[in-house]
Amino acid sequence: MGTPQHRALGSASRATIMRMVRAERGGLTAAEVAAETGQHLSTTRAHLDRLVAAGLLVKARASGGMPGRPAWRFRAAATDPAPAPYRALAMALLEDLQSGDRDGAARVGRDWGRRLAVHTTAADPADAVTDVLDGLGFAAVRDRSAPHAPERVLLRTCPFLDLVGRNPDAMCGLHAGMVRGVLDQRGADSEGTVLEPFGTSTACVVHLPPTLRPAGRAAS
Repeated sequence: MGTPQHRALGSASRATIMRMVRAERGGLTAAEVAAETGQHLSTTRAHLDRLVAAGLLVKARASGGMPGRPAWRFRAAATDPAPAPYRALAMALLEDLQSGDRDGAARVGRDWGRRLAVHTTAADPADAVTDVLDGLGFAAVRDRSAPHAPERVLLRTCPFLDLVGRNPDAMCGLHAGMVRGVLDQRGADSEGTVLEPFGTSTACVVHLPPTLRPAGRAAS
């Protein structure tokens, strides 16, 4: 019979789509895949959903900074899992939350963030956020490309991509809430924190509140 992954890739069309998505680190939307393959959009969506169900692709909404409800963007699932204790908590959370319950996930994440922040010695709030996320396997780095712009943290990998595929809004809400919790624990303003899936071609982006000191600027 084969594994669900093998069965999903048994279609030449889905195998082609899988290769296309893997080649684009920033992922692709259904419309972009349909345009490239010449398939009808509804057919493309059905193939993409089958690949998500098999655990080969994950999806998240990528706004690109534009208003309105963005389209789903699909990306190849990660191969390196998150630390076992946190992964178990995340899986348990997904079982309890209704699909798309971003607010509930954010509340839980905020509590976890406060607890995790206690274990980092970084005094700067942005450094504390980076340390916590990096410790969870996100390969997090502060974006210092624009020294006087608002703080951003780049998440170059996501060890939870397979879980994101089960409940994208909840998982992204969980991690956005976690960032707010870290900032809360450091006594920083956490309002205005935004986690943007696929915010760049190679990373998800955490936009920290504009009230935080911009990277590279001396503290007053």
